[in-house]
Amino acid sequence: MATYRELKAQLAKLENEAAAVRQQEYDAVLTDIRAKVVEFGYTERDIFGSRRGRPRLSHGVSPVKYRDPASGATWSGRGRAPNWIRDARNRDRFLIRDGMTD
Repeated sequence: MATYRELKAQLAKLENEAAAVRQQEYDAVLTDIRAKVVEFGYTERDIFGSRRGRPRLSHGVSPVKYRDPASGATWSGRGRAPNWIRDARNRDRFLIRDGMTD
């Protein structure tokens, strides 16, 4: 039966061998991936998607929901509110109710 020291030495040797083999496999896979990226023209976004890890879907332009009666300017209700509606206590008066959009 092997002693504790002998087993620890064997374990250390196996860990070193495993680390070396893992590094060789890692390098081979990375080389293959880089070659495919160049060959097919992948971008970082193609591979990883958006910053949150999900592919970003383009939904196009949001429909107009609000219109400034004084200037005719419009706003979809998304993003930062424009000055003409930002201070309004009730945004309902700016709503486009008839479905008319630009």
